[in-house]
Amino acid sequence: MAPPVAVSPLIKTARYSALIVGIFYGKKRYDYLKPIAAEERRIEEEEKKVRDEQARIAKALAEGTLFVLEHIRSVQCLKLVAQYRCCDMALLSVLLSQQTKTPF
Repeated sequence: MAPPVAVSPLIKTARYSALIVGIFYGKKRYDYLKPIAAEERRIEEEEKKVRDEQARIAKALAEGTLFVLEHIRSVQCLKLVAQYRCCDMALLSVLLSQQTKTPF
């Protein structure tokens, strides 16, 4: 193995200067980008809250729609019971299926 070659002081100085300049540039760039990233995170959190609220409302509406349909169906059943004076569930289901398929 060959003995190591002595590196020129000019090359050493240039290498360390580039290292120090890179460290300062990285710190400056980090300080520049940090508030931008923080603002983006804050906006994303607000948008996530809005999306979660919209999903919650959509879920509640979907469940509410099912509740409304069940309520309408039960009202129709009560009307049929009053009309035909019967309590047979099989007959009620046949009568309901003969009526409109959807209440809307």
